[in-house]
Amino acid sequence: MRTIPDNEARQGTGSTTPPPARPTSKRPGTRLPAALLPWGWAATLCALYATVAVRRHLLMRTTGYDLGIFEQALRAYAELRAPVVPLRGEHFNLLGDHFHPLVAALAPLYRLWPSPLCLLLAQSALLAVAVVPLARWAARALGRPAAHTVAAGYGLSWGIASAAAFDFHEVALAVPLLAFALEALAQRRWIPAVAWAAPLLLVKEDLGLTLAALGILIAVKGPRLLGLATAAAGLLGSYIEITYLLPAFNPGGSYAHGENLSDQHGSFLSLLAHAPLDALRPDIKPMTLVLVFAPSALLALRSPLALLAVPTLAWRMLSQNGFHWGTAFHYSAVLMPIVFAGLIDALTVWRRSDHPLAARHLRASLLTVVGVTVLLLPAFPLAQLAQRATWRTTPHIEAARALLAKIPDGASVAASNRLIPQLTSRCTVVVFPTFPVDSKLYRYDLKRFPPPTTEWIVHDRQAPEAWPYKTGHWPYPIEQQEAELAAAQRKYGYQVVARRDGITLLRRTPPRADR
Repeated sequence: MRTIPDNEARQGTGSTTPPPARPTSKRPGTRLPAALLPWGWAATLCALYATVAVRRHLLMRTTGYDLGIFEQALRAYAELRAPVVPLRGEHFNLLGDHFHPLVAALAPLYRLWPSPLCLLLAQSALLAVAVVPLARWAARALGRPAAHTVAAGYGLSWGIASAAAFDFHEVALAVPLLAFALEALAQRRWIPAVAWAAPLLLVKEDLGLTLAALGILIAVKGPRLLGLATAAAGLLGSYIEITYLLPAFNPGGSYAHGENLSDQHGSFLSLLAHAPLDALRPDIKPMTLVLVFAPSALLALRSPLALLAVPTLAWRMLSQNGFHWGTAFHYSAVLMPIVFAGLIDALTVWRRSDHPLAARHLRASLLTVVGVTVLLLPAFPLAQLAQRATWRTTPHIEAARALLAKIPDGASVAASNRLIPQLTSRCTVVVFPTFPVDSKLYRYDLKRFPPPTTEWIVHDRQAPEAWPYKTGHWPYPIEQQEAELAAAQRKYGYQVVARRDGITLLRRTPPRADR
């Protein structure tokens, strides 16, 4: 198995002296393009991700869960308020859902441009800039062709594509932090590696475990005290966040997602005994495990850096929430820098080897990575750019825009999930019908809903286009939603303002003043 790469001793010499630097050309102008290569890739990928994200939003494929939620939080931060998010429940502080105070760093941008597009473009830039340290490391360790391969492989990987094309999520902040930390680790710059990785504790509560894994690697290959301190800080940070901070912010006084990892076997020992099988059942789990490392042609598994993926994969595969098991959404974004760092590490030994087949092996590996990237591309969201529907505005979308324009700024609105992000920058919005209830997460089976309290209701009975995700109505079946729409008119004083192409706009009739 490979060790941490780049500045290590050459294989089999036992020396700790870095290999001699390759001679560089003194001709003017030769360094600048090499220095700009990673940033050129970052700019290209940012434009690519932004195009997909913005078109999805304009086509009303973005959602209240999660773009609307994060916009409400960021709007609160920008107004110097606590991140109370009506979409998650009455008086619900979003720091009681996941612990991600680093999201507030985007508040100044949102203050300048209060729009959901601000979040989508910020996420596109964060995901894209992670290519810089990876491509820079690959160029230094493997050469320029490898740098292009790594940049394309990372940038077009399904884990990044799925995140870029599904709303906004806090993990976008973690992706460049991990990439820069891994580059510093490769250069044996231990303190910068820890400095880049430490803010992961402020991105999401489980990422302290990733920080701990990084600390263990440092303890094995570098300063033991620094590594052990980093590992301890990561473990302790996640423990404090999950045990104390999240319950303190949560209106229910508990960790909102703790039920996803609840003990299903009756005892801790039984849980441990069943964990290996639970991590591989049902079949979607092993398929996802293979696909995570597939963009590196599985070569990342030869590197100890792959161990950094274990915490994220472990909680996902052991979760009781089926959304965590597959390849959709944002859950694999933090794994992609780890996978491509592992690829660079695994190939570095061949670059420095005197074996007669080393160069051929390196070329074959890079070609395989390119082939896998091309093979997987059509199955994931970046392929939307080649679809005619992505560039066509339908009459239904035009009808939705016309009806939403009738809602005044500052109004309170209950809206269908896909209409919510069109309103969150200027209105107070909740999901119609009410979801969740009493700060609970996945209560889809309600028989009785609380009465609506907003001034307006806007409901879309048409199932939205959601490729590559399942098309359908959320969070409740269309029959249940339409029954609540009818009840709003029959029982709660709402009147129809307009109907068009399956979209209904209601407004509560104001009570008559006493005469």
